[in-house]
Amino acid sequence: MATLKCDPRLAAFLDLIAWSEGTSTSAHTHNDGYDVIVTGVDGAHTFTDYSCHPFALGRAPIVVRKAENRALMPADANGMVPAAAPRQVLPASYSTASGRYQIRLETWKEMAALAHLGTFSPQSQDAAALALLERRRASAHILSGDIEFAIARCCLEWASFPGNLYDQGAHPLPVLLDNYQRLLAGQSA
Repeated sequence: MATLKCDPRLAAFLDLIAWSEGTSTSAHTHNDGYDVIVTGVDGAHTFTDYSCHPFALGRAPIVVRKAENRALMPADANGMVPAAAPRQVLPASYSTASGRYQIRLETWKEMAALAHLGTFSPQSQDAAALALLERRRASAHILSGDIEFAIARCCLEWASFPGNLYDQGAHPLPVLLDNYQRLLAGQSA
């Protein structure tokens, strides 16, 4: 649950981001997702030092996808792709996404400067996520109850939202909307 006191609708949306990104439900978290680093091809990663973003001191980005030679044609019913199928080489993908909201280092630097944040504490992560909602002009839509539009506005920040540009899967919109309602109900409990 978000650590900052804010409108319950915004807090529920922050919880939705954490649920959608898989941080708050990660089997590896010891702090509701605030300590999770993006999962790489080598497995899960966490951190314990909240003094700065986990990649701020030069840690190498996590490899989230190795370079691959992907067929442009879908597989047939037997899972086979013709050997002569046109192919596309996808470069390796790296990430510095960290914390409950999977904030990349470059984004963190922007938000930390904008919101005058010193550490990568849970409170600072919440403040940065709220600043990202403002940057995407999603907060007003959340407060007015237009969660579908807020999700659409935020897909450029969070890869788990439909419409993202990160070449990653996303949760279906109905699942996100149902979870938002569940999380909002939990805010008033």
